[in-house]
Amino acid sequence: MYDIIHAFSTIHLFNTWRRNSPLKRTAAHYASCAGAGAIHIVWSEIEPPSERLRTDLDRAVRSKSWRADIRVEIRENGGGGGGSGRFKPIDGVRTDAIFSVDDGVIVPCSSLEFAFSVWKTAPLTMVGFVPRMHWLDLDLLKSGGVYHRYGGWLSVWWMGSYSMVLSKAAFFHKKYLDLYTNEMPSPMQDYLARERNCEDIAMSMVVANASGTPPLWVKGKIQEIGSWGTSNGKGKEKRNECLNELLSFYETVPRLSSNVKVVNARQEWFW
Repeated sequence: MYDIIHAFSTIHLFNTWRRNSPLKRTAAHYASCAGAGAIHIVWSEIEPPSERLRTDLDRAVRSKSWRADIRVEIRENGGGGGGSGRFKPIDGVRTDAIFSVDDGVIVPCSSLEFAFSVWKTAPLTMVGFVPRMHWLDLDLLKSGGVYHRYGGWLSVWWMGSYSMVLSKAAFFHKKYLDLYTNEMPSPMQDYLARERNCEDIAMSMVVANASGTPPLWVKGKIQEIGSWGTSNGKGKEKRNECLNELLSFYETVPRLSSNVKVVNARQEWFW
């Protein structure tokens, strides 16, 4: 498993799992966007990255970048496949903005640059392209339980609101890497180290708790390569479990929601 971060007056953080071809394609694409200065990959597989992969990544990124000094860095994470290593602080970061993106997600450069301009107006919140929703299940509450539901895109569409944007394609301030890694409650860190599909929910909670503000969803077409992941069936139940476990570690529950969708006025018609 690996993650990438790219700097663009920003850093791009890529998350991937044994998918070298999408990783190279995605890294090369983001290197081609204006301002890309560095690509950081967090490598969490047991076997270290091959020299061939390192060479291919470097060649792919440099062939697309407008900067001669662009850097490609791979940080080995000791085979930790869980979410505990994805958001570790990065040494020598000279920009405040982090763009986190999965290896199978392509955001057009124009949409990325617009989202970055949005993030600069609200740098302490999370700004991204993939909204999700969570809510309190009132039926279970009446029966004496406390249980929150995690909803995917269909829930956002049906309710007309969202309470998080996923780190599979989102901007956030670099300080949240430190909060996530060094100031998160120990039981929460232990849980994340055991699980592999909860770190994006956890980061959303970290930002919401620290900022006291809901995230911002930016309109933009994104291309996804591969499956839809854990949106349905057993995967959705696992997300419900993750959500409730993570919420249990907070004294107050960050249920900040929004119905704001940010659009680029230059590309929209007003009549």
